[in-house]
Amino acid sequence: MARTYARLSSPLTLAPPGCRGTLRPLEWLGAKEIPLNKSRVHEFLAIAAAVLASFALAPPARAQASSGKSAGSGTKPTADPPVIDLAGYNQVLAKYKGKPLVVTFWATWCEPCRDEFPTLVELAKQYAPEGLAVFGVSLDGDAEMNLVRRFLARHQPKFPNYRQKMGIDVDAFYRGVNPAWSGTMPETIFYSRDGRIAGHFVGGQTRAAFEAAIREILASPAAPAAAGKSAP
Repeated sequence: MARTYARLSSPLTLAPPGCRGTLRPLEWLGAKEIPLNKSRVHEFLAIAAAVLASFALAPPARAQASSGKSAGSGTKPTADPPVIDLAGYNQVLAKYKGKPLVVTFWATWCEPCRDEFPTLVELAKQYAPEGLAVFGVSLDGDAEMNLVRRFLARHQPKFPNYRQKMGIDVDAFYRGVNPAWSGTMPETIFYSRDGRIAGHFVGGQTRAAFEAAIREILASPAAPAAAGKSAP
């Protein structure tokens, strides 16, 4: 929000009480003329020169300290998300089979996505020790890549992110990812350990809702082992 500043109707001036016109500080403060002493003058000039020299040396030191602070506080750059289509999504999904998994579909142009993304970053870190896996899929187009880079650099997610390939049949992509998803954003899908969809959220949700869904898939049973050949 822009700040509002009050402007004075006229420049602030200092004048002796009851006087108008040219300011003569020594007179209105009651000072008297003091005869000059040359040795005192030289002493004063030497002190003044020393003070000025110290100020001249100070700015580079301050600038160096400031520069170091700026370098240390910069955001860490992130790699561009790999582009995937439905087949690529299923390949990524297969890598996480056996783990409770959360997949978030987001975009920089989606306000609820931007609002809940930091919560997902925190929850991914919080539940990682319990075995939770998370990855994201951005639905941003090529024209929004600068926004995507800045968004990921700002939030620094520890989980991988991908981006939907442009030019594909998006409706087929939505249905292939989740038959119950029509494309409304954000979309968050919760997979149990057996790789099946345990539930999904459409639209922004509270932290408590996310935690309840995460605890549910964390409690899901492990995927059954492949059955061996039957004995003859």
